[in-house]
Amino acid sequence: MSTYAGRVEASRTQRRRPGRPVPRSIRGASEQVAVHIQHHISERVLQPGDFLGREEDLATEFGVSRPTLREALKLLASGNLIRASRGPGGGIFVARTADEGMSRSLSDAIAMMLETGAISLEELLDTRLLLEVPLAGLAAIQAGEDTVQRLREAIERESAGDAEALAASDAEIHRTIAAASGNRMMQALTNWIFEVVQPSLIEVLEPAVVDEAIREQHAALLAAVEKGDPARAERAMKDHLLYLLDVLRMVQAGGTE
Repeated sequence: MSTYAGRVEASRTQRRRPGRPVPRSIRGASEQVAVHIQHHISERVLQPGDFLGREEDLATEFGVSRPTLREALKLLASGNLIRASRGPGGGIFVARTADEGMSRSLSDAIAMMLETGAISLEELLDTRLLLEVPLAGLAAIQAGEDTVQRLREAIERESAGDAEALAASDAEIHRTIAAASGNRMMQALTNWIFEVVQPSLIEVLEPAVVDEAIREQHAALLAAVEKGDPARAERAMKDHLLYLLDVLRMVQAGGTE
């Protein structure tokens, strides 16, 4: 198989090895405690909103001073992983899982870059090409009937002249493809698309996008995933994103005349 997706899939079993991951070097007691707390959350399968503990209890549990624990909690809070609540019933709570926290931090950073002009929509679309084209190939390899059904239902909800329905369907299709790839890291990394890039794209492109073209592109992607054809799925995703990029450039060129 010549596609990027095929090469990733073929090498995946070679990279898997039994045993615990090799720990990286950690600088500072507070960073080490932050890692221990993340392991604690993961091992207990705690979810957003779950109670982690009170500050004094956590300091005792992890065998560190209150100042060290506070620094660790600040690190976790900056990563959108925990939140603190004061007063009766207060304490430390899980805010997001690790992948959700990473997605939120990345989305916040990209939103700031986009708002300040440090990065452009065209650059972000180029990034989507690098991320989502191989993800579509992986999805075609690994997608089950549930994934295909979700894609069908999303496409069926698209209707002519309803921009809101088309945007919602598009988001569902791309999220489904990312989830079907089986790569949670890539899935977390692509969440910023729908939190930051998609709203800005819709605002700019909606007057110029041809709805029927989007529906045809979605249908081509579905057909490729149904057939389990990664090369075809990659082409369909690439055609879709290049269409958006072409429309963006056309709109921007029109705005400068």
